[in-house]
Amino acid sequence: MKRSFLPATAVFLLGLATLSFGQQISREELIFLTPEWKGERFPDGRPKVPDALLKRMKLVTHEEAWATMKGANYKYQYAEGWQTINPDSVLVGRALTATFMPGRPDVHRVTDKKGHEKDGRVKSQNAWPIDMLVKGDVYVVDQFGMHEDGPTIGDNLGNSIYAKTGNGIVYEGAIRDIAGLKEIGGFTSYFRSYHPSHHLNNPDGELNTTLVGINRPTRIGKVMVMPGDVVLGRDGAVTFIPPHLVEKVVKTSEIVRLRDMFGHQRLREQKYTPGQIDNRWSAEIEKDFSQWLNAHLNELPVPKEQIQDYLKTRTW
Repeated sequence: MKRSFLPATAVFLLGLATLSFGQQISREELIFLTPEWKGERFPDGRPKVPDALLKRMKLVTHEEAWATMKGANYKYQYAEGWQTINPDSVLVGRALTATFMPGRPDVHRVTDKKGHEKDGRVKSQNAWPIDMLVKGDVYVVDQFGMHEDGPTIGDNLGNSIYAKTGNGIVYEGAIRDIAGLKEIGGFTSYFRSYHPSHHLNNPDGELNTTLVGINRPTRIGKVMVMPGDVVLGRDGAVTFIPPHLVEKVVKTSEIVRLRDMFGHQRLREQKYTPGQIDNRWSAEIEKDFSQWLNAHLNELPVPKEQIQDYLKTRTW
């Protein structure tokens, strides 16, 4: 009896295709797709970057994050061109992803049936991912830029999201009830457009969108976003940082921040010239920097313990 075998690459691609069209990704699949994360995970397998790192991330700039990730060959982690709510605040949290596609009745019906019968979900599909949110999450949604008759997020769901996460959203599509959303104090959010209409999800009537994935790889702008990526939203743009690079991004940012503070102070004091500060520092300047760190240990915007660890690695 002759057997046929799929090539390994075909099996792999078939697996990815299977991932793309179900609902929530399995724990095993999510761990498989995030192999470089060695830390704690949520029960469903989503990487759980520690709260302490999320807190320190709030001072990181896009430039600092971009440079570190580019050095690790992650070139497509930055998305721009957003409208914003609370643009002067910083959004940081762990991504919980959802992917919608244009409404299709047959897919919508079986998805609803599975959700209602197997999982006990009685709400509409756009509420399913929101029910899964926890503190520190950011709801990251690919709604394919849907505008008129597209909004699934208004002030009711916005209040629910904020109550669950303490954060806002990154939404590749339109939102509604923008006046009400702006009243939610900490709802720092990024979205593509605003429209007063709302989506309809009746597979036997008006159907605008269908939910095809929860906590699966999704696309925001030109970025592949993975569940558990750390979202950094500030200054009108959003960066998505893979969990295993978060600590490196934060530590690099803190060192750059401290060196900038020291350099700017010494320039104001006219102790060094711009040429000396802009180029590779001499041993004399490096020694001065170490002494400055020790002298200001309790005053700097970097945890004291991190500065002490940094000083341990220096030889002057």
